[in-house]
Amino acid sequence: MNDTLEISAASTIELINLNLACLIDIRQPFELELEGEIATAIPLPLFQFKQSLGHALNETEQELLDADLPSPQDTQHFLQLINKLHYAQDCILICMCNSGRRSLHAAQLFRELGYQRTFSLHGGYRMLQSILNPA
Repeated sequence: MNDTLEISAASTIELINLNLACLIDIRQPFELELEGEIATAIPLPLFQFKQSLGHALNETEQELLDADLPSPQDTQHFLQLINKLHYAQDCILICMCNSGRRSLHAAQLFRELGYQRTFSLHGGYRMLQSILNPA
């Protein structure tokens, strides 16, 4: 676990229950359909996030994004969401993907934007689900 950027699923649940954190789901729309959603999470797909910031996408990211190309409304929604988060900057931001790898990158991007209290959910959606819904 990357101690400076990652946070455990147990800590994430506790912070959300205390209304101290916002969960940002960076998975692509098709992943939400396949894996499921967290009702309280803010959907902000990483590849659209990167594209909206002007970051270059690698070939795989571009291929996935082409399947879900953001519309002008998506870009407007992105800018409104970032603006909303800007005013709630005291809220701890926790980025989540399926496994925790892409959310590390998203957390770093948020920190570059000035959100120093941004973390990546270690183990991602799957780890969170294993705690919320143990088999």
